Amino acid sequence: MAAATKGKSGLIAHGVAAQNRKARFDYAIKSTLEAGIVLRGPEVKSLRLGRATLSEAWAGEREGEMFLFNAYIPEYQAGVLSRFEPRAPRKLLLKRKQINTLLGAVAREGAALVPLQIHFNERGRAKVLLGLGEGRKKSDKRAAIATRDWQRDKARLLRNRG
Repeated sequence: MAAATKGKSGLIAHGVAAQNRKARFDYAIKSTLEAGIVLRGPEVKSLRLGRATLSEAWAGEREGEMFLFNAYIPEYQAGVLSRFEPRAPRKLLLKRKQINTLLGAVAREGAALVPLQIHFNERGRAKVLLGLGEGRKKSDKRAAIATRDWQRDKARLLRNRG
């Protein structure tokens, strides 16, 4: 995904609006899927300012449809009359076959649906990148930290040497 590009007004035209950085550390992500999200006007404006938080968000099923729960999109403060609930469930736009595949993986394998990021595509549409993964144990997290530290040290040594 390209870096977020901001226009004169400070709004994100396309690129990442919100990211869940801790998700890839807490979960071993097996596969990802891009889904549309149903938003109202002020929610889109707030997202374009890059003020959303996905750290406690999760995706799940309700009445046969997929929703994004507990994602925090703050109210847009620039004189909008319509108010909205910042943590309201938001409907995800997926095809029936995709929903069945995701729900089957969650039921069979005990996997979790984690939103990894919200971004705007080239057409300016808001999309959610969902990750299907399993929770990591403490030992796996420690191994990931050790690997990351070694990669950082190795890059530093090579940079200083050459």
